[in-house]
Amino acid sequence: MYFIKSYLIAALAGSILSMPLMGATLNWPGLLGPERNGRVNHFKEPVIWPDKLQKIWSVQVGDGYGSPLVHDGQIYQHSRQSGHEVIRKIDFATGKEIWKNEHLVNFKMGNGGEGHGRGPKSCPSLADGRLFTFSITGELSAWDMDSGELLWRHDESQRFEKTTPYWGASMSPIVHGEKIMVRFGNDDEGMLLAFNVESGEPIWRLGDDGACYSSPITAKIKGTDQLIEWNHNALIGVDMTSGQMHWRFPLPHIGSNQNMPTPTFHNGAILVGGENRGIRQVLPILEGSAWNVEEGWHQKRVALDMSTAVVHGNHLFGFSHFGLGQLFCMDTTSGDILWQGPSRTGENACLLAMKNHIGVLINDGRFWVIEASSKAFQKIRSYEVASGPTWASPVLWADSLLIKDRNHLTRWSFTE
Repeated sequence: MYFIKSYLIAALAGSILSMPLMGATLNWPGLLGPERNGRVNHFKEPVIWPDKLQKIWSVQVGDGYGSPLVHDGQIYQHSRQSGHEVIRKIDFATGKEIWKNEHLVNFKMGNGGEGHGRGPKSCPSLADGRLFTFSITGELSAWDMDSGELLWRHDESQRFEKTTPYWGASMSPIVHGEKIMVRFGNDDEGMLLAFNVESGEPIWRLGDDGACYSSPITAKIKGTDQLIEWNHNALIGVDMTSGQMHWRFPLPHIGSNQNMPTPTFHNGAILVGGENRGIRQVLPILEGSAWNVEEGWHQKRVALDMSTAVVHGNHLFGFSHFGLGQLFCMDTTSGDILWQGPSRTGENACLLAMKNHIGVLINDGRFWVIEASSKAFQKIRSYEVASGPTWASPVLWADSLLIKDRNHLTRWSFTE
């Protein structure tokens, strides 16, 4: 059973205890949660948000952008310390380390990226009793969740002389059923592979597109389970059973305009935005047995750099790099911009969608709670949750907020 705890609480002004939904099977198994959409269904928002958060514990875990994962009252963290990539199992209640495993991963960062550290930049995934990590050098590893023992490992170093894009591998692997899928390769060439989660044996291979920094999602489109992936050259839809490509929408990395944000799926459409290229609505269409794809709308007033947007209702909330960083709300049907927040907010923001609010982790260590309103930008609270850079996506769990900053993992409580 996953981490479930029932609470009976009396609401007090200025204090709050958040709780998971009773009777549900809950976990936070990978990037942006169970559906990879940033939706936090298990978190009950307070009537009154507290003025400050209480620090429960903080542990040094090292560098890296992977967010913490939660399963059965335990946290799993992937990071780097002293040249090694490290995985840890940490007790949620106390912050005590249960086990640790590490292996040497040498990596030289591309010029200009030194300030972001040497990874890992991919977020791991949990499934079938296994922790899956994708190293900064492009190694996919499966670890036993109970013991931390290495179960299997795969890389494509014999196929590709250079095994990562310029800034290092950052695609977060995704699990669907018995398969785990990830793209190997560099800026110029690559391959999408699916593996059996238990054995590590390849199931299918697809294409030769280069890798990029975006992570794939899964979606059911016209009754077909598809992997939606934005690689170095295009946005593609792939049949997850056969590995056959259904459709392809050219959207290449050009010059310094990176393909970084993870696409969003909503009401049969894919919303994808890239650096200096606005945001597009892409529509896969099934005509008989043949797939086609077309562009619905293209909004150029806002653009996503590294930040992934989240859907709330029929609205897209995101963080544009225009204006030196601005939050925005967009109508997903028309692409109209409904509001924009203050400029000069920051370099990056990680967003989570709650029932009535949006959680926003700014890269300088501020966590904002804003109204999930299409009418106007309204900030409810701002909390200082780290003194160092915060690039990893946060996790809202039980009464807590988990923050991975440059070197530490910290649990904050909403109970004053």
